[in-house]
Amino acid sequence: MRKDYLKFSSPSIAQEEIDAVIETLQSGWLTTGKRSKQLEDDFAKYTGANYAVALSSCTAALFLSLVVCDIQPGDEVITTPFTFISTANVITHLGAKPVFVDIQEDTFNIDPDRINAAVTAKTKAVIPVHYSGQPCDMDKIFSIAGAYNLHVIEDAAHAMGAEYKGKKVGSLGNLTCFSMFPTKNITTGEGGLITLNDEEKYHRLLRLRLHGMSKDGWKRYAKEGSWYYEVHEAGYKYNLPDINAAIGIAQLKKLDALNRKREILVDSYLKKLTGFKGIKTIKILPFVKSSWHIFPIWIDSSKAGIDRNRLITELYEKNIGTSVHFIPAHLQPLYNERFHYKRGDFPITEKIYEGILSLPLFPDMTTQDVDDVIDALKDCMG
Repeated sequence: MRKDYLKFSSPSIAQEEIDAVIETLQSGWLTTGKRSKQLEDDFAKYTGANYAVALSSCTAALFLSLVVCDIQPGDEVITTPFTFISTANVITHLGAKPVFVDIQEDTFNIDPDRINAAVTAKTKAVIPVHYSGQPCDMDKIFSIAGAYNLHVIEDAAHAMGAEYKGKKVGSLGNLTCFSMFPTKNITTGEGGLITLNDEEKYHRLLRLRLHGMSKDGWKRYAKEGSWYYEVHEAGYKYNLPDINAAIGIAQLKKLDALNRKREILVDSYLKKLTGFKGIKTIKILPFVKSSWHIFPIWIDSSKAGIDRNRLITELYEKNIGTSVHFIPAHLQPLYNERFHYKRGDFPITEKIYEGILSLPLFPDMTTQDVDDVIDALKDCMG
């Protein structure tokens, strides 16, 4: 058995990030300023989008994207129940209704063929979630959105560096929201980004992230700034400080290399899982490039001889960390009580949830770590 505990995930932090934080601390400017702007410019260039806006979290990014799309109380927004709860919560914060659509059984992404039937006169937007880092079928989603004049807001919390038909996720022309939480492909400690090509929405996002003010702190307190500002709508406190952005600037330079390490580890997993009875891996589509934020497997307990929950416990006892992505949103009490969703509404999502398990995956892992996970699985499923 492995002697030390293998974490499910861990950020890849090196001296470059430490030096960037120290330099920012010594600069005397810690909140949103030139480093946040540099991160935005660098990320827009990386994705191929016209604009990027740095925020305090991906949740803030999703929420403000809905705001600039003028989602109102009583509106409906289509999304998947197989996502982290923030995707649904931001819709409810605006008094709108999350309308869930079941997923594809092979990719675990939202099923575009089911979206059309969910559209009503109240539908204003759709939020596809790029599960595990593999992009959804965006051509189909854009086609449906165009037919009904719907906004498309991509939840790309898992998909930084992913590609759809040769284009970086974030460059497809709509609002795309990314996460920089510590477990994500790059981190700022906490943080999020929105990419977009719409100049009017871009300037509105800059105002909304900081109280609706016409000028941020850098433009007011720097030597070239001015104390005067105006507020034309009630904004929020969602800005990303420079001390966080400094980490992100260093991390972004490594993103492709870090994702390549993830890909190598996934390739090793896939080869070594061949022949395991009762384990299914996600279908990899030929026209996308996944960022492999997580590596999920699905356990068929009738063939594997062990159920998912027991497997989690036994792997933990063998010093292997795991996680579950995700508990479906429609099974949470809030969505039962407020919107009357219930078990049985989305059978594919529920089936996948009952057997889903995310194995350890992060860039500082080694192929020996993968071997340790595989050996532990063999012992548990023996």
